[in-house]
Amino acid sequence: MDLDDLQPRKKLPDIVLGEDISTLSANELEKRIARLEEEIARCAAAIKDRQATKSAAESFFKK
Repeated sequence: MDLDDLQPRKKLPDIVLGEDISTLSANELEKRIARLEEEIARCAAAIKDRQATKSAAESFFKK
């Protein structure tokens, strides 16, 4: 076990949808996009997991 696993995870900065982005630099906007893409991927994986669970349950109860 790595000692880093025992450390609390750093919370990523919150992104508020619709907030004013006019003051952000190009670099900050690129980081924001990357963070949003990570969140989209995380949500897509959660959807896939839930669909698999639903499919398994439907298969089980059809028998």
